[in-house]
Amino acid sequence: MADDFGRFVERLAERLRQPLPGLKATLHMAPHIRRDLALLNVEGKACREGAVLVLIFPLDGVPATVLTVRRDDLSAHAGQVSFPGGRREPNETFLEAALREAHEEVGLPITEDLRVLGRLTPIYVPPSNFCVYPFVAALPRRPHFTPHEAEVKAILEVPLAHFLDPRVRHEEQRIIEGRPVWVPFYAVGEHKVWGGTAMMLTELALLIRSINTKEK
Repeated sequence: MADDFGRFVERLAERLRQPLPGLKATLHMAPHIRRDLALLNVEGKACREGAVLVLIFPLDGVPATVLTVRRDDLSAHAGQVSFPGGRREPNETFLEAALREAHEEVGLPITEDLRVLGRLTPIYVPPSNFCVYPFVAALPRRPHFTPHEAEVKAILEVPLAHFLDPRVRHEEQRIIEGRPVWVPFYAVGEHKVWGGTAMMLTELALLIRSINTKEK
């Protein structure tokens, strides 16, 4: 099992060093009113800057990742599901911000065997005016997660294969900017993963499919 996970990490690291699918390949997971590459591209945006960590670890022998469910009483993004992450502080790199936020939000131990594999395509999130830079890292073991009680309502540990299953993608109508909009999401149990997080997961899923196909 450990050897299988190690091989998966090596293949993913290699794939991340190659050109990424990019935003165009993930637009089908954006709300319908935001399916615009120019809108979602971080280039030229006067935005706040943040970073998230896509952590990969073995869960019952298969590669998995961790997502957070934000508390319902927060002023921003209440109840939403996202990767651990947040705003970059002054004099901090995007990677440093992603690692710090993951440590603060889910108690991720920053140890020597935490390996940064690369990064996914940055995404501009219009409602919060954030340019988000996602980094992918791996641990050879499942860490002990501790949620930050002031921000995190729950922690979700989800096998990556879940997001390769087309049956978990759905759409629903929501009111955005005062009008009804069809919004795609991934179902994870009772939770719905949508917006920028869903787009990041789609790009990651595309990378995993490509390395699985290549292996065959």
